[in-house]
Amino acid sequence: METIPVIAVCGATASGKTALAAQLANRIGAEVISADSRQIYKHMDIGTAKPTAEEMEGIEHYLLDFVEPDEPFSAADYVSLAHKCAAYIESKGKIVIVAGGTGLYMDSFLNDADFGAEAYEEDGAVRAELLRLSKEYGGEYLWERLHKTDPQAAANIHPNNIVRTVRALEFFYLTGKRISEHQKETKLRHSRYTYIKLAPNWKRETLYERINKRVDIMMENGLEREVEKLVKRGFSDKLRSVIGYKELLSYFEGELSLDEAVELIKRNTRRYAKRQYTWFRRDDSTHWLAPENAIDEAYELVKGWLDSIK
Repeated sequence: METIPVIAVCGATASGKTALAAQLANRIGAEVISADSRQIYKHMDIGTAKPTAEEMEGIEHYLLDFVEPDEPFSAADYVSLAHKCAAYIESKGKIVIVAGGTGLYMDSFLNDADFGAEAYEEDGAVRAELLRLSKEYGGEYLWERLHKTDPQAAANIHPNNIVRTVRALEFFYLTGKRISEHQKETKLRHSRYTYIKLAPNWKRETLYERINKRVDIMMENGLEREVEKLVKRGFSDKLRSVIGYKELLSYFEGELSLDEAVELIKRNTRRYAKRQYTWFRRDDSTHWLAPENAIDEAYELVKGWLDSIK
């Protein structure tokens, strides 16, 4: 089967992925599919560091700013749309770049993951019941239930990660199949893509400084007002799970001072960046780039890779 070449630009938040992807796209004639689980949402621009028109450098970007904050959207939804975008970009004679920091989105797309979408054509009753149980008995209760039905999946999920625990249980109840078995089968499938992965490799201390500075800039650019508008629109429930928004929501609800909220955003973003690095370092094929020369290094790597797969 002939595969579509894809360049993946990944890494931690504030590492310069957006700029690198746009600059590379200009050099090689590519268009960009975003792989960011927060930048899909409308009205959430500043806190998600959604790229501006200037930052896109005239390059067409896909899967940005198209979902209302209270609309459900899953990794399976993302993969389905990303496949369509990739096929469209290729039909235009352009090269596909996928760029972002949501590892699940990116890897599921690149590896052509099969989420068993047919299993989710129900009315949501199973998921609603699992979420009800998590609220009543706690996340660990659900995790213990998962451990009994699919110990291998449970071993890879933290007991406090209710979202992944619910999904694994939901998959089992709707399909009668363990999600760990499904994932193994998915890995054996041949992807429709051939890809190269690139990531800026900052020293941790420098990246943390970049994160702290970016949060300060977000506040200067009106993040507080953005959150206030979202609250007035009735999106408070969504904000409780998103870094940069949940902390300011606590400020509006009187639980934190503004300074405390800002410091918490910085801390939580640094922790998120650490998790992102852990995710992407699991793939030994990733090319880690020196930040001061990332675009030139990326261009040379991509040029050689494209020549090798012709």
